[in-house]
Amino acid sequence: MWHTHSIAELARAMADGRLTAAGLTQHFLDRIAALNHAGPALNAVRELDPQALAIAAQFDAERAAGRVRGPLHGLPVLLKDNIGTGDGMACTAGSLALATLRPRHDAGLVRRLRAAGAVILGKCNMTEFADYLSDVMPSEFSSAGGVVRHPHGGRYDRGGGSSVGPACAVAAGLCVAAIGSETQNSIQTPASQSGVVGVKPTVGLVSRAGVVPLAISQDTAGPLARSVADAAVLLTALAGVDLDDTLTLAAGPQVDPDYTRHLDPHALHGARIGVPRQVYFGRAGHEAAEAVTEQAIATLRAAGAIVVDPADVPTAHEVARLRSSVFAREFKAGLEMFLAGQGEAAPVRTLADIIAFNAAHAGECLPYGQALAESAARTDGLDAAAYHADRRRDIALSRELGIDAVCRRYGLDALLTPGGAAARLTGKAGYPAVTVPAGYTDDGMPVGVSFIGPAFSDGRLLALAHAFECARGELAALPDGL
Repeated sequence: MWHTHSIAELARAMADGRLTAAGLTQHFLDRIAALNHAGPALNAVRELDPQALAIAAQFDAERAAGRVRGPLHGLPVLLKDNIGTGDGMACTAGSLALATLRPRHDAGLVRRLRAAGAVILGKCNMTEFADYLSDVMPSEFSSAGGVVRHPHGGRYDRGGGSSVGPACAVAAGLCVAAIGSETQNSIQTPASQSGVVGVKPTVGLVSRAGVVPLAISQDTAGPLARSVADAAVLLTALAGVDLDDTLTLAAGPQVDPDYTRHLDPHALHGARIGVPRQVYFGRAGHEAAEAVTEQAIATLRAAGAIVVDPADVPTAHEVARLRSSVFAREFKAGLEMFLAGQGEAAPVRTLADIIAFNAAHAGECLPYGQALAESAARTDGLDAAAYHADRRRDIALSRELGIDAVCRRYGLDALLTPGGAAARLTGKAGYPAVTVPAGYTDDGMPVGVSFIGPAFSDGRLLALAHAFECARGELAALPDGL
Protein backbone atom coordinates (compact mmCIF):
# COMPACT_ATOMS: atom_id res chain seq x y z
CA MET A 1 0.00 0.00 0.00
CA TRP A 2 2.92 2.37 -0.61
CA HIS A 3 0.63 4.43 -2.87
CA THR A 4 -1.29 5.61 0.21
CA HIS A 5 1.80 6.98 1.97
CA SER A 6 2.84 10.61 2.09
CA ILE A 7 6.10 11.95 0.70
CA ALA A 8 7.43 12.31 4.24
CA GLU A 9 6.49 8.71 5.07
CA LEU A 10 8.09 7.38 1.89
CA ALA A 11 11.26 9.36 2.57
CA ARG A 12 11.46 7.86 6.08
CA ALA A 13 10.92 4.37 4.72
CA MET A 14 13.78 4.85 2.28
CA ALA A 15 16.03 6.32 4.96
CA ASP A 16 15.27 3.32 7.21
CA GLY A 17 16.01 0.83 4.42
CA ARG A 18 12.43 -0.47 4.31
CA LEU A 19 11.90 0.78 0.76
CA THR A 20 13.96 1.47 -2.34
CA ALA A 21 13.31 3.83 -5.22
CA ALA A 22 13.39 0.88 -7.62
CA GLY A 23 10.91 -1.04 -5.47
CA LEU A 24 8.57 1.94 -5.27
CA THR A 25 8.83 2.57 -9.00
CA GLN A 26 7.96 -1.08 -9.69
CA HIS A 27 5.01 -0.78 -7.31
CA PHE A 28 3.57 2.07 -9.36
CA LEU A 29 4.34 0.36 -12.66
CA ASP A 30 2.36 -2.64 -11.39
CA ARG A 31 -0.57 -0.43 -10.38
CA ILE A 32 -0.55 1.28 -13.77
CA ALA A 33 -0.63 -2.12 -15.47
CA ALA A 34 -3.53 -3.23 -13.27
CA LEU A 35 -5.64 -0.05 -13.27
CA ASN A 36 -4.65 2.09 -16.24
CA HIS A 37 -4.47 -0.51 -18.99
CA ALA A 38 -6.55 -3.30 -17.40
CA GLY A 39 -9.24 -3.49 -14.72
CA PRO A 40 -11.13 -0.19 -14.76
CA ALA A 41 -8.87 0.93 -17.66
CA LEU A 42 -8.64 4.50 -16.40
CA ASN A 43 -6.39 5.54 -19.31
CA ALA A 44 -4.83 8.32 -17.24
CA VAL A 45 -1.27 7.44 -18.31
CA ARG A 46 -0.41 7.67 -22.02
CA GLU A 47 3.26 6.68 -22.01
CA LEU A 48 5.81 5.28 -19.56
CA ASP A 49 9.52 6.03 -19.57
CA PRO A 50 11.27 2.69 -20.20
CA GLN A 51 14.27 4.08 -18.30
CA ALA A 52 12.30 4.73 -15.10
CA LEU A 53 13.50 1.64 -13.22
CA ALA A 54 17.11 2.24 -14.24
CA ILE A 55 16.88 5.88 -13.10
CA ALA A 56 15.35 4.77 -9.79
CA ALA A 57 18.24 2.32 -9.31
CA GLN A 58 20.69 5.20 -9.85
CA PHE A 59 18.98 7.17 -7.10
CA ASP A 60 19.22 4.11 -4.84
CA ALA A 61 22.96 3.98 -5.53
CA GLU A 62 23.24 7.68 -4.65
CA ARG A 63 21.45 7.09 -1.36
CA ALA A 64 23.72 4.14 -0.56
CA ALA A 65 26.71 6.41 -1.20
CA GLY A 66 25.37 8.98 1.25
CA ARG A 67 23.89 11.46 -1.20
CA VAL A 68 20.23 12.33 -0.69
CA ARG A 69 18.95 15.19 -2.83
CA GLY A 70 15.94 15.98 -0.70
CA PRO A 71 12.44 14.72 0.14
CA LEU A 72 11.69 13.79 -3.50
CA HIS A 73 14.78 11.57 -3.81
CA GLY A 74 13.72 8.41 -5.67
CA LEU A 75 9.98 9.20 -5.73
CA PRO A 76 8.02 8.51 -8.98
CA VAL A 77 6.18 11.48 -10.50
CA LEU A 78 3.96 11.67 -13.60
CA LEU A 79 3.77 14.62 -15.99
CA LYS A 80 0.95 16.09 -18.03
CA ASP A 81 1.61 15.44 -21.71
CA ASN A 82 2.22 19.07 -22.62
CA ILE A 83 5.46 19.05 -20.59
CA GLY A 84 8.48 18.19 -22.71
CA THR A 85 11.19 15.73 -21.69
CA GLY A 86 14.43 15.02 -23.53
CA ASP A 87 14.37 11.30 -22.79
CA GLY A 88 12.58 10.07 -25.92
CA MET A 89 9.01 10.29 -24.65
CA ALA A 90 6.57 12.11 -26.91
CA CYS A 91 5.06 15.48 -26.02
CA THR A 92 1.69 15.44 -27.76
CA ALA A 93 -0.39 18.03 -25.86
CA GLY A 94 -3.14 15.49 -26.54
CA SER A 95 -2.91 15.90 -30.34
CA LEU A 96 -2.37 13.07 -32.78
CA ALA A 97 -0.68 15.63 -35.01
CA LEU A 98 2.13 15.83 -32.42
CA ALA A 99 2.32 12.10 -31.68
CA THR A 100 5.86 11.85 -33.04
CA LEU A 101 7.19 15.01 -31.38
CA ARG A 102 10.04 13.99 -29.08
CA PRO A 103 11.69 17.10 -27.65
CA ARG A 104 15.46 17.30 -27.58
CA HIS A 105 15.59 18.84 -24.11
CA ASP A 106 13.83 18.67 -20.77
CA ALA A 107 11.42 21.46 -19.91
CA GLY A 108 12.78 23.79 -17.25
CA LEU A 109 10.54 22.35 -14.56
CA VAL A 110 11.61 18.80 -15.48
CA ARG A 111 15.26 19.74 -14.98
CA ARG A 112 14.36 20.96 -11.52
CA LEU A 113 12.44 17.78 -10.69
CA ARG A 114 15.33 15.59 -11.79
CA ALA A 115 17.77 17.70 -9.78
CA ALA A 116 15.52 17.18 -6.74
CA GLY A 117 15.70 13.41 -7.24
CA ALA A 118 12.27 12.71 -8.71
CA VAL A 119 11.87 9.70 -11.00
CA ILE A 120 9.91 10.81 -14.07
CA LEU A 121 7.62 7.83 -14.49
CA GLY A 122 5.80 8.86 -17.66
CA LYS A 123 3.21 11.11 -19.29
CA CYS A 124 -0.48 11.55 -18.53
CA ASN A 125 -3.32 12.08 -20.98
CA MET A 126 -4.91 15.52 -21.12
CA THR A 127 -7.66 17.41 -22.88
CA GLU A 128 -6.36 18.10 -26.39
CA PHE A 129 -4.36 21.35 -26.60
CA ALA A 130 -5.45 22.15 -23.05
CA ASP A 131 -9.06 22.40 -24.27
CA TYR A 132 -8.43 24.77 -27.14
CA LEU A 133 -9.44 22.63 -30.09
CA SER A 134 -13.23 22.52 -29.87
CA ASP A 135 -15.82 24.40 -27.84
CA VAL A 136 -17.94 21.27 -27.36
CA MET A 137 -15.26 18.64 -26.61
CA PRO A 138 -15.48 16.94 -23.19
CA SER A 139 -12.42 17.29 -20.99
CA GLU A 140 -11.87 13.54 -20.94
CA PHE A 141 -10.93 13.33 -24.66
CA SER A 142 -7.85 13.73 -26.80
CA SER A 143 -7.02 12.30 -30.22
CA ALA A 144 -3.57 11.19 -29.03
CA GLY A 145 -4.76 9.46 -25.88
CA GLY A 146 -8.46 8.67 -26.10
CA VAL A 147 -10.81 8.96 -23.12
CA VAL A 148 -9.69 9.33 -19.50
CA ARG A 149 -12.12 7.57 -17.19
CA HIS A 150 -13.07 9.16 -13.89
CA PRO A 151 -11.73 7.11 -10.94
CA HIS A 152 -14.88 7.78 -8.89
CA GLY A 153 -17.19 6.63 -11.65
CA GLY A 154 -18.31 9.98 -13.01
CA ARG A 155 -17.13 11.77 -16.14
CA TYR A 156 -14.68 14.53 -16.93
CA ASP A 157 -17.24 16.35 -19.01
CA ARG A 158 -17.13 19.68 -20.85
CA GLY A 159 -15.38 22.41 -18.86
CA GLY A 160 -13.69 19.98 -16.48
CA GLY A 161 -10.18 21.35 -17.00
CA SER A 162 -7.42 19.76 -19.06
CA SER A 163 -5.21 18.20 -16.33
CA VAL A 164 -7.60 15.27 -16.10
CA GLY A 165 -4.96 12.57 -16.60
CA PRO A 166 -2.64 13.80 -13.82
CA ALA A 167 -5.57 14.33 -11.44
CA CYS A 168 -6.98 10.88 -12.19
CA ALA A 169 -3.54 9.27 -11.75
CA VAL A 170 -3.06 10.83 -8.32
CA ALA A 171 -6.60 9.95 -7.23
CA ALA A 172 -6.07 6.32 -8.30
CA GLY A 173 -2.66 6.01 -6.64
CA LEU A 174 -0.69 5.55 -9.87
CA CYS A 175 2.15 7.83 -8.69
CA VAL A 176 3.34 9.73 -5.64
CA ALA A 177 2.26 13.00 -7.28
CA ALA A 178 1.82 14.53 -10.72
CA ILE A 179 2.46 17.82 -12.46
CA GLY A 180 -0.40 19.48 -14.29
CA SER A 181 -0.80 22.90 -15.84
CA GLU A 182 -3.40 25.63 -15.78
CA THR A 183 -4.19 28.56 -17.96
CA GLN A 184 -7.72 28.94 -16.69
CA ASN A 185 -9.35 26.07 -14.77
CA SER A 186 -7.10 23.14 -15.71
CA ILE A 187 -5.71 22.32 -12.25
CA GLN A 188 -8.48 23.63 -9.99
CA THR A 189 -11.44 21.78 -11.49
CA PRO A 190 -9.74 18.39 -12.16
CA ALA A 191 -8.36 18.45 -8.61
CA SER A 192 -11.78 19.30 -7.19
CA GLN A 193 -13.61 16.67 -9.22
CA SER A 194 -11.01 13.97 -8.54
CA GLY A 195 -10.70 14.51 -4.79
CA VAL A 196 -7.04 15.56 -4.75
CA VAL A 197 -5.03 18.68 -3.92
CA GLY A 198 -4.06 21.01 -6.76
CA VAL A 199 -1.81 24.06 -6.68
CA LYS A 200 -2.03 26.66 -9.41
CA PRO A 201 0.98 28.89 -8.62
CA THR A 202 1.35 32.57 -9.34
CA VAL A 203 2.32 32.85 -13.02
CA GLY A 204 6.11 33.21 -13.21
CA LEU A 205 6.86 31.18 -10.11
CA VAL A 206 7.36 28.00 -12.19
CA SER A 207 9.15 27.97 -15.55
CA ARG A 208 6.98 27.69 -18.66
CA ALA A 209 9.94 26.84 -20.91
CA GLY A 210 9.47 23.56 -22.73
CA VAL A 211 5.74 23.35 -21.99
CA VAL A 212 3.34 23.45 -24.94
CA PRO A 213 1.55 26.78 -24.41
CA LEU A 214 -2.10 27.69 -24.49
CA ALA A 215 -1.97 31.37 -23.50
CA ILE A 216 1.55 32.16 -22.39
CA SER A 217 0.59 35.20 -20.30
CA GLN A 218 -1.62 32.98 -18.13
CA ASP A 219 0.10 29.56 -18.32
CA THR A 220 1.66 27.89 -15.31
CA ALA A 221 2.46 24.35 -14.24
CA GLY A 222 1.71 23.11 -10.73
CA PRO A 223 1.45 20.02 -8.52
CA LEU A 224 -1.41 17.60 -8.02
CA ALA A 225 -1.01 15.53 -4.87
CA ARG A 226 -2.83 13.63 -2.13
CA SER A 227 -2.16 16.26 0.53
CA VAL A 228 -1.24 19.91 0.85
CA ALA A 229 2.03 18.89 2.52
CA ASP A 230 2.98 16.77 -0.50
CA ALA A 231 2.02 19.60 -2.86
CA ALA A 232 4.23 22.00 -0.89
CA VAL A 233 7.21 19.68 -1.35
CA LEU A 234 6.56 19.60 -5.09
CA LEU A 235 6.15 23.37 -5.35
CA THR A 236 9.47 23.85 -3.53
CA ALA A 237 11.15 21.74 -6.21
CA LEU A 238 9.34 23.38 -9.13
CA ALA A 239 9.62 27.08 -8.25
CA GLY A 240 12.68 29.09 -9.23
CA VAL A 241 14.52 31.07 -11.85
CA ASP A 242 14.99 29.61 -15.34
CA LEU A 243 16.99 31.66 -17.83
CA ASP A 244 14.81 30.20 -20.60
CA ASP A 245 11.74 31.91 -19.12
CA THR A 246 12.33 35.60 -18.45
CA LEU A 247 9.17 35.91 -16.34
CA THR A 248 10.82 33.72 -13.69
CA LEU A 249 13.62 36.30 -13.44
CA ALA A 250 11.13 38.93 -12.31
CA ALA A 251 9.39 36.47 -10.00
CA GLY A 252 12.65 35.12 -8.58
CA PRO A 253 12.81 37.35 -5.48
CA GLN A 254 9.31 36.14 -4.52
CA VAL A 255 10.22 32.43 -4.61
CA ASP A 256 10.21 30.77 -1.21
CA PRO A 257 13.08 28.27 -0.89
CA ASP A 258 10.86 26.01 1.23
CA TYR A 259 7.08 26.10 0.92
CA THR A 260 6.70 23.39 3.53
CA ARG A 261 7.59 25.92 6.23
CA HIS A 262 4.10 27.40 5.80
CA LEU A 263 2.35 24.20 6.88
CA ASP A 264 0.83 25.43 10.13
CA PRO A 265 -2.20 23.38 11.27
CA HIS A 266 -3.47 26.44 13.18
CA ALA A 267 -3.16 28.91 10.29
CA LEU A 268 -6.92 29.42 10.06
CA HIS A 269 -7.13 30.84 13.57
CA GLY A 270 -7.71 34.58 13.11
CA ALA A 271 -7.35 34.38 9.33
CA ARG A 272 -9.79 36.53 7.36
CA ILE A 273 -11.44 34.49 4.59
CA GLY A 274 -13.83 36.12 2.14
CA VAL A 275 -16.72 34.34 0.41
CA PRO A 276 -17.44 35.94 -2.99
CA ARG A 277 -21.09 35.00 -3.50
CA GLN A 278 -21.86 36.89 -6.72
CA VAL A 279 -21.18 34.78 -9.85
CA TYR A 280 -19.28 32.02 -8.01
CA PHE A 281 -22.20 30.68 -5.95
CA GLY A 282 -25.78 29.93 -6.94
CA ARG A 283 -24.78 28.35 -10.26
CA ALA A 284 -27.34 26.06 -11.88
CA GLY A 285 -26.25 22.43 -11.84
CA HIS A 286 -23.74 22.96 -9.03
CA GLU A 287 -26.12 22.75 -6.08
CA ALA A 288 -24.64 19.54 -4.62
CA ALA A 289 -21.06 20.84 -4.79
CA GLU A 290 -22.08 24.16 -3.28
CA ALA A 291 -23.74 22.36 -0.37
CA VAL A 292 -20.36 20.78 0.38
CA THR A 293 -18.77 24.23 0.10
CA GLU A 294 -21.19 25.56 2.73
CA GLN A 295 -19.99 22.79 5.05
CA ALA A 296 -16.42 23.89 4.33
CA ILE A 297 -17.28 27.46 5.33
CA ALA A 298 -18.64 26.13 8.62
CA THR A 299 -15.36 24.24 9.11
CA LEU A 300 -13.42 27.47 8.59
CA ARG A 301 -15.43 29.21 11.31
CA ALA A 302 -15.01 26.29 13.69
CA ALA A 303 -11.24 26.43 13.13
CA GLY A 304 -11.17 30.06 14.21
CA ALA A 305 -11.27 31.84 10.86
CA ILE A 306 -13.04 35.18 10.52
CA VAL A 307 -15.35 34.55 7.56
CA VAL A 308 -16.43 37.67 5.68
CA ASP A 309 -19.59 36.61 3.89
CA PRO A 310 -20.27 38.00 1.42
CA ALA A 311 -17.04 39.53 0.17
CA ASP A 312 -17.89 40.00 -3.46
CA VAL A 313 -15.36 40.69 -6.19
CA PRO A 314 -16.37 44.10 -7.62
CA THR A 315 -15.69 43.05 -11.21
CA ALA A 316 -17.02 39.48 -11.01
CA HIS A 317 -19.88 40.02 -13.45
CA GLU A 318 -17.68 41.93 -15.90
CA VAL A 319 -15.00 39.24 -15.90
CA ALA A 320 -17.64 36.55 -16.41
CA ARG A 321 -18.97 38.41 -19.47
CA LEU A 322 -15.54 39.11 -21.01
CA ARG A 323 -14.92 37.92 -24.55
CA SER A 324 -11.21 38.55 -24.85
CA SER A 325 -9.03 37.78 -27.88
CA VAL A 326 -6.05 36.89 -25.67
CA PHE A 327 -6.52 33.11 -25.74
CA ALA A 328 -6.95 32.84 -29.51
CA ARG A 329 -4.07 35.16 -30.35
CA GLU A 330 -1.64 33.74 -27.79
CA PHE A 331 -2.53 30.15 -28.67
CA LYS A 332 -1.54 30.56 -32.30
CA ALA A 333 1.55 32.67 -31.62
CA GLY A 334 2.76 30.60 -28.67
CA LEU A 335 2.19 27.22 -30.28
CA GLU A 336 4.02 28.20 -33.45
CA MET A 337 6.91 29.63 -31.42
CA PHE A 338 7.09 26.38 -29.43
CA LEU A 339 7.12 24.28 -32.61
CA ALA A 340 9.81 26.45 -34.15
CA GLY A 341 11.94 25.88 -31.05
CA GLN A 342 11.70 22.12 -31.54
CA GLY A 343 13.57 22.32 -34.86
CA GLU A 344 13.59 19.11 -36.89
CA ALA A 345 11.88 17.23 -34.07
CA ALA A 346 8.59 19.00 -34.83
CA PRO A 347 6.34 17.00 -37.20
CA VAL A 348 4.37 20.17 -38.07
CA ARG A 349 5.29 23.86 -38.11
CA THR A 350 2.11 25.89 -37.83
CA LEU A 351 -1.39 25.80 -36.44
CA ALA A 352 -2.61 25.64 -40.03
CA ASP A 353 -0.58 22.43 -40.47
CA ILE A 354 -2.29 20.91 -37.42
CA ILE A 355 -5.74 21.90 -38.67
CA ALA A 356 -4.96 20.32 -42.04
CA PHE A 357 -3.65 17.14 -40.37
CA ASN A 358 -6.82 16.89 -38.30
CA ALA A 359 -9.01 17.34 -41.38
CA ALA A 360 -7.09 14.58 -43.17
CA HIS A 361 -7.62 12.26 -40.16
CA ALA A 362 -11.07 13.48 -39.21
CA GLY A 363 -12.32 10.10 -37.99
CA GLU A 364 -9.66 9.95 -35.30
CA CYS A 365 -9.12 13.64 -34.63
CA LEU A 366 -12.37 15.49 -35.08
CA PRO A 367 -15.31 13.82 -33.33
CA TYR A 368 -15.99 17.26 -31.84
CA GLY A 369 -14.64 19.49 -34.60
CA GLN A 370 -11.91 22.11 -34.24
CA ALA A 371 -13.76 25.42 -34.13
CA LEU A 372 -11.49 27.00 -31.51
CA ALA A 373 -8.31 26.13 -33.41
CA GLU A 374 -9.77 27.44 -36.66
CA SER A 375 -10.75 30.70 -34.97
CA ALA A 376 -7.26 31.07 -33.52
CA ALA A 377 -5.69 30.42 -36.93
CA ARG A 378 -7.48 33.51 -38.29
CA THR A 379 -5.91 35.87 -35.73
CA ASP A 380 -3.27 38.37 -36.83
CA GLY A 381 -0.64 38.19 -34.11
CA LEU A 382 0.35 39.82 -30.84
CA ASP A 383 1.25 43.22 -32.29
CA ALA A 384 -2.39 44.11 -32.92
CA ALA A 385 -3.80 46.97 -30.87
CA ALA A 386 -6.87 44.87 -30.06
CA TYR A 387 -4.71 42.24 -28.36
CA HIS A 388 -2.94 44.73 -26.13
CA ALA A 389 -6.21 46.42 -25.23
CA ASP A 390 -7.79 43.10 -24.31
CA ARG A 391 -4.82 42.04 -22.20
CA ARG A 392 -4.76 45.38 -20.33
CA ARG A 393 -8.50 45.05 -19.67
CA ASP A 394 -8.12 41.44 -18.47
CA ILE A 395 -5.38 42.45 -16.03
CA ALA A 396 -7.18 45.51 -14.69
CA LEU A 397 -10.50 43.77 -14.11
CA SER A 398 -9.04 40.63 -12.55
CA ARG A 399 -6.18 42.12 -10.52
CA GLU A 400 -6.36 45.67 -9.18
CA LEU A 401 -10.12 46.09 -9.65
CA GLY A 402 -10.87 42.45 -8.80
CA ILE A 403 -8.95 40.17 -6.42
CA ASP A 404 -6.70 42.93 -5.08
CA ALA A 405 -9.66 45.24 -4.52
CA VAL A 406 -11.78 42.80 -2.52
CA CYS A 407 -8.83 41.58 -0.45
CA ARG A 408 -7.82 45.16 0.33
CA ARG A 409 -11.35 46.32 1.17
CA TYR A 410 -11.98 43.56 3.70
CA GLY A 411 -8.40 42.92 4.83
CA LEU A 412 -8.57 39.34 3.58
CA ASP A 413 -5.95 36.63 3.66
CA ALA A 414 -7.80 34.71 0.93
CA LEU A 415 -11.06 34.11 -0.87
CA LEU A 416 -12.83 30.75 -0.79
CA THR A 417 -14.79 29.44 -3.77
CA PRO A 418 -16.25 26.11 -4.88
CA GLY A 419 -13.61 24.21 -6.90
CA GLY A 420 -12.76 26.07 -10.07
CA ALA A 421 -15.74 28.44 -9.95
CA ALA A 422 -13.49 31.52 -10.11
CA ALA A 423 -10.90 30.05 -12.49
CA ARG A 424 -11.56 32.66 -15.18
CA LEU A 425 -10.77 35.36 -12.62
CA THR A 426 -7.59 33.73 -11.29
CA GLY A 427 -6.50 32.80 -14.80
CA LYS A 428 -6.65 36.31 -16.20
CA ALA A 429 -4.97 37.68 -13.07
CA GLY A 430 -2.22 35.06 -13.09
CA TYR A 431 -2.85 34.73 -9.34
CA PRO A 432 -2.49 31.59 -7.21
CA ALA A 433 -5.09 29.10 -6.07
CA VAL A 434 -4.85 26.02 -3.87
CA THR A 435 -7.65 23.50 -4.31
CA VAL A 436 -8.23 21.00 -1.51
CA PRO A 437 -10.82 18.24 -1.03
CA ALA A 438 -13.82 19.37 1.00
CA GLY A 439 -16.11 16.32 0.98
CA TYR A 440 -18.48 14.36 -1.21
CA THR A 441 -21.92 14.80 -2.72
CA ASP A 442 -24.69 12.38 -1.79
CA ASP A 443 -23.85 10.29 -4.86
CA GLY A 444 -20.22 9.91 -3.79
CA MET A 445 -18.53 12.42 -6.09
CA PRO A 446 -15.64 14.45 -4.64
CA VAL A 447 -15.90 18.20 -4.17
CA GLY A 448 -13.03 20.59 -3.56
CA VAL A 449 -12.77 24.22 -2.53
CA SER A 450 -10.18 26.72 -3.72
CA PHE A 451 -8.29 29.23 -1.59
CA ILE A 452 -7.48 32.23 -3.81
CA GLY A 453 -5.21 35.15 -3.08
CA PRO A 454 -3.14 38.01 -4.56
CA ALA A 455 0.11 37.57 -6.46
CA PHE A 456 2.74 35.49 -4.67
CA SER A 457 0.50 34.61 -1.74
CA ASP A 458 1.20 30.95 -2.59
CA GLY A 459 2.74 30.17 0.80
CA ARG A 460 -0.14 31.74 2.72
CA LEU A 461 -2.69 29.82 0.66
CA LEU A 462 -0.84 26.55 1.33
CA ALA A 463 -0.97 27.34 5.04
CA LEU A 464 -4.71 27.97 4.99
CA ALA A 465 -5.43 24.91 2.85
CA HIS A 466 -3.29 22.72 5.12
CA ALA A 467 -5.08 24.03 8.22
CA PHE A 468 -8.43 23.35 6.53
CA GLU A 469 -7.27 19.82 5.72
CA CYS A 470 -6.27 19.34 9.37
CA ALA A 471 -9.59 20.75 10.59
CA ARG A 472 -11.46 18.25 8.43
CA GLY A 473 -9.19 15.48 9.73
CA GLU A 474 -9.34 13.73 6.38
CA LEU A 475 -6.90 13.42 3.50
CA ALA A 476 -7.69 12.54 -0.11
CA ALA A 477 -8.98 8.97 -0.14
CA LEU A 478 -8.64 6.35 -2.86
CA PRO A 479 -11.83 5.64 -4.80
CA ASP A 480 -13.65 2.45 -3.86
CA GLY A 481 -12.05 -0.62 -5.41
CA LEU A 482 -8.73 1.04 -6.16
